Amino acid sequence: MKLPETFPLATVPLDEAIARQFRLMECVAAHFEGEQLFSADAGVVPGLGRPRTTARVEAVLADFFGAEDAALVQGAGTGAIRAALATAHGPLLIHKAPVYRSTEVTLRGLGMETVEADFNDRAALAEALATGRFTWAYVQHTRQRLGDSYDPGEVLAACRAAGVRTIVDDNYAVLRTPAAGVELGADASCFSLFKLHGPEGVGVVVGARDLVARVRADNYSGGGQVQGHQALDALRALTHVPVMWSVQSQVGAEVAERLTAGEVEGVAEVRIANAQDRCLLVRLDRPVARELPAVAAKFGAAPYPVGSNSRYEIAPLFYRMSSSSLDDAPELADWTVRINPMRAGADLVIGILRQALGELRTTSTPPSDQPHSPRTDKPFAPHSKD
Repeated sequence: MKLPETFPLATVPLDEAIARQFRLMECVAAHFEGEQLFSADAGVVPGLGRPRTTARVEAVLADFFGAEDAALVQGAGTGAIRAALATAHGPLLIHKAPVYRSTEVTLRGLGMETVEADFNDRAALAEALATGRFTWAYVQHTRQRLGDSYDPGEVLAACRAAGVRTIVDDNYAVLRTPAAGVELGADASCFSLFKLHGPEGVGVVVGARDLVARVRADNYSGGGQVQGHQALDALRALTHVPVMWSVQSQVGAEVAERLTAGEVEGVAEVRIANAQDRCLLVRLDRPVARELPAVAAKFGAAPYPVGSNSRYEIAPLFYRMSSSSLDDAPELADWTVRINPMRAGADLVIGILRQALGELRTTSTPPSDQPHSPRTDKPFAPHSKD
């Protein structure tokens, strides 16, 4: 058994992340006067339909992403996707792969007809677009299957050339990759600000003016508004995310190299993957992946996520593979664990893994024969875009 080849999305080098962070602050200065950063309002302001502070934060985000407009919504990333998809009509073109669970619920709840095409196959995508059946397409920026290799920008360009509008799930990708979907030409990017260290429940739809206007019109209720204090909290948190995620990506690459070099006994293979969040997929030499998170927690790891890079998650995450990945490759459930360094350095991640595997080695059954060991697998080589 081997892990499939993965095609990680490009990351942002530290110097570029710093420049991006400074650019965000320039956008903040363009839309806020100093004292406004220390106070926030609430309620459906007449003529505006939402708090003034919320409107200012929306303007910052639209400016930062080079979009026409942005709308903050309740429900985090799922709420943002639901709000954007509610503006679409007709058959929806989607990737031929297991759909992320919360998105599957949204599609079912909206009663949307979906048609699959393999986005990894340019010819198959072109053939689907050439039918003229579609007005809208939905693209998940990160990978739905471990073997996904499509370039989101190329998929969006093909849709745009065919006159098909696009909505992108940018969760786990925005600010970690060089460009969000809307920056690549999508009509809308949808993502959770909770996953960017913001408060619970806040999401955003950023993109075309007409689409965002529909989202805002649908969200007319005062109880559905993102209040000013929530919006300001999300903006404050966002200002340090670009650099934080660049550092995290560097640590992940270091851990992958060291594990592939055989630094920890019990590791058979390592891949970097965008399986939801950017993480390490670590195949073990014995089927103890289900037990590993609980044991790793004894040594300081987080055994389950809260929001995957939320403000709660500071310790390295040792967890099972995502549900959509396991739907595609269920045979890996007992053998493979995903690890995200979060705020930790490589030494702590590797130390926790070594101690956890050492404890499991004394309590589990001997491994079955495996065709590859840490020292005979091919050396780690990141994808050419990294």
